[in-house]
This record gives sequence, structure tokens and C-alpha cells, in this order.
Amino acid sequence: MKLFVGALAVALLAGCVSPSDLEKNDPSIKTATTKDPKRYALCVFPKWQSERTDSSMVETEAGYRLWVASNNMADELLEIKKTSSGSSVTLHQRMAWSAMPGRSGIESAVKSCL
Repeated sequence: MKLFVGALAVALLAGCVSPSDLEKNDPSIKTATTKDPKRYALCVFPKWQSERTDSSMVETEAGYRLWVASNNMADELLEIKKTSSGSSVTLHQRMAWSAMPGRSGIESAVKSCL
């Protein structure tokens, strides 16, 4: 029984994908905006929340980080970093090719706020 419980725990942990794991994927969108990170993040975040209620946002040293996670897996990660002319914007997705719930709205928000 102990072996079964241990194997189950390892299997569950193997399915976890953290936001930092998403950074290893090629970005789906990599662009720039003249808006400062806070202004851009405050434009994108409410739109993400309307598409996916499991959206989160934190301020970082360089700007802002937004992500969407469900079932212990990060699905979307948006890095917004301050640059001399505004912000760099990079969207990483767990499976960019899949039609996950809210995916088109997430991408649309990133583009519409530029």
C-alpha cells in the first residue's frame, strides 16, 4: 500500500507545470509596447480575468508577471519587463497549438493592449 501511495504521489507531481517551466518554451508572442509595465499589465489583466478566473498577477523587479494556471499546471505566462522605450512583452504557452478554454481571449488581450 505504501508503495502505491508513493507511486501515485510521484505521478501527480510529474504532471505539474510551473510558470518557470513555461519560460523554457519558445514564446508564442514576443513584442514591445511604448506603455510602461504597470499600464500594460493593468490593461491585460482584467481581460485575462474575464476569460479565465484563475488568472494571477504579481509585480516583479523588472515589471509584471501574469499567468493562468489550472489543475497544478500553468497554461499561460506573460512577462512584462521595463525597457528604455516602454516594455517588452513575452507570452509563453504550455501547448500553444491546443484550443484551451479562453486561449483566444488571452492572446487577443495581449495584442489589443499593445
